[in-house]
Amino acid sequence: MNILTISAAAAAMVAASFSPTLASAQSRGKVLVVMSSAHELALRDGKTYKTGYYLNEFVVPYRKLVEAGYEPVIANPKGDLPVMDANSNNKMFFGGDDAARAEALNYSKTIDQLKHPKTLEQIVKEGTGGYVGLFIPGGHAPMADLLKDRNLGKILASFHETARPTGIICHGPIVLLSALPDPDAFIASMIASDGKANSLAAGWPYAGYRATIFSTGEEQALEGPGGLGGNVQFYPVNALAEAGARVETIANWHSNVVVDRELITGQQPMSAPEFGDVFVAKLNGRK
Repeated sequence: MNILTISAAAAAMVAASFSPTLASAQSRGKVLVVMSSAHELALRDGKTYKTGYYLNEFVVPYRKLVEAGYEPVIANPKGDLPVMDANSNNKMFFGGDDAARAEALNYSKTIDQLKHPKTLEQIVKEGTGGYVGLFIPGGHAPMADLLKDRNLGKILASFHETARPTGIICHGPIVLLSALPDPDAFIASMIASDGKANSLAAGWPYAGYRATIFSTGEEQALEGPGGLGGNVQFYPVNALAEAGARVETIANWHSNVVVDRELITGQQPMSAPEFGDVFVAKLNGRK
């Protein structure tokens, strides 16, 4: 992966996110954590990229939830073990602090739920009424399966209709497309660049929402050798904009969190600490 330049402020936030804190003894409610079951992402020209969840985008907000007294419940499409993107196991995503990286990796290994998550189908059948919030980490993996998962579309709609906090980071916000009337047709249109995508987005519940997502500049920085090794089939920013979102990104690799109604989105890995804090605050302030 390309060496990224991280601002001093962002580095400090990332490192500080791993200071020890005791969790609350009493649960403040369950938070649904939706992860991908994908292990690779299809690129253009028949290439693929081995992927999964990003370590800091998952562990940093997850840990903040636990320390704030919430009870995370993990689910994914297949109910199988989510894999970590090997490129995310890097100190650059922890403010250059290798001890913080190692601690995050060790922390992830203590999360027994990762070995046997619920399926999204189970969540739909049980209903989401028992959850106070929804958290979806990034990595490229959600671009392979979650963005068109109909069960996730139903889950998102239930949180949207009840205005419960929905926090999604990095590539994660692409999963909002699963709430489209026909996500498969929309995605096919984006890949084909046939100009029909916008006409397929009528009725999308997040139309007009302000949101951020991994920027086109950031994606392009990773598409060369040492990163993806190829080009993504479409850029996430363009897809959300075509669906009707008001996408707001800032300079590459700087923390950016956007809040609009119940939706909290973070731009990339460097946003994880701020994103986690804002998401927890949103949960704490819910009616």
